[in-house]
Amino acid sequence: MVKGKQIVFRGAAVILGMYFLVLGIVKAKPLLAPLATAILLAMLMIPVARKMESWKINRVVTSLLNVFFLFLISLGFAALIGMQIQNFVADWDKAEEKIMPKIEQLKDYIFEKTPLKKEQLSLKPGDTKVGEHAIDFANGIYNFTGNYLITLIYTFFLLNYRQKFKNFFIRLFKDEDKDEVEKTLQQTSGVTQKYLVGKFLLMIFLAVLYAIGMGVTGVNNFIVISLLAALLSIIPYIGNIIAFFIAIGLGYLSGGDTTALIGIIVTFGVAQFIESYLLEPYVVGDNVNLDPLITILAVIVGSLLWGIIGMIIAVPILGMVNVVFKHVQALKPYHYLLSNNADENKDG
Repeated sequence: MVKGKQIVFRGAAVILGMYFLVLGIVKAKPLLAPLATAILLAMLMIPVARKMESWKINRVVTSLLNVFFLFLISLGFAALIGMQIQNFVADWDKAEEKIMPKIEQLKDYIFEKTPLKKEQLSLKPGDTKVGEHAIDFANGIYNFTGNYLITLIYTFFLLNYRQKFKNFFIRLFKDEDKDEVEKTLQQTSGVTQKYLVGKFLLMIFLAVLYAIGMGVTGVNNFIVISLLAALLSIIPYIGNIIAFFIAIGLGYLSGGDTTALIGIIVTFGVAQFIESYLLEPYVVGDNVNLDPLITILAVIVGSLLWGIIGMIIAVPILGMVNVVFKHVQALKPYHYLLSNNADENKDG
């Protein structure tokens, strides 16, 4: 009886602790999300910083240059996508004439085949509040800009003081464990670097493949679709699905014909085949070494906790955690659970 009570109390304590932990992570998003992103960016730029420091350049200067380089890359992507979106908006009147009949057809089909009624989805006059939407949009831009700048600032300090942080982690452990701790830190950083660099190269390849396939088949707005689809590929599995529906919306519904629809379907099918079986195994490889199911769960949990940024950083962060599990004896069962041990899993 006493043992049963202990199990109940411990189980309740674990559930309660997990609840407050998750709640704390969600509430701390304004602090933790930029910091986690900055950690990944700093790890990505460490090889570049080391190379520059080997040229006898001061560490403060190299850190500033690396942050400036990241700023230029992000600014270039934003400008390129912004120009393409501007062109799309300029042609919106023509696109709207072609989109609305197709949307009405889709709505009629839904009302005919499902229990939904038009009255349930119709908006009453005055329901749309333009002023509130404008304020929300302005707040969103303000928050994004603030998080973007603070992320770059965090990245600078993490690069500049990386040796101090490394020494701090090493000093947390006994002298006989310091070599293992240093090895773990190096592998953790290496996993992140290889994954992010591989994903970046993969996005470039996919953008070119999408642009060629959709451009040849006459898909409207194929440049902006290709860029958005390539950027979304950083979200494993789910990003490609979102990109496909964006391509349907921007490329087919906005004025395309059946040829454009077929071009989108074929382009994405071929691109996903090349990505999954040719590019990803060689460009990204098994650097993160996570089970596919665990990867999908990580993306979903990241989305629930921190939204889009959570979906993007969930996989590399879990990959880093998995490296730590690998080097801690008591946590090795969790490493086995998270890892993609294909050969070992065949026994069951």
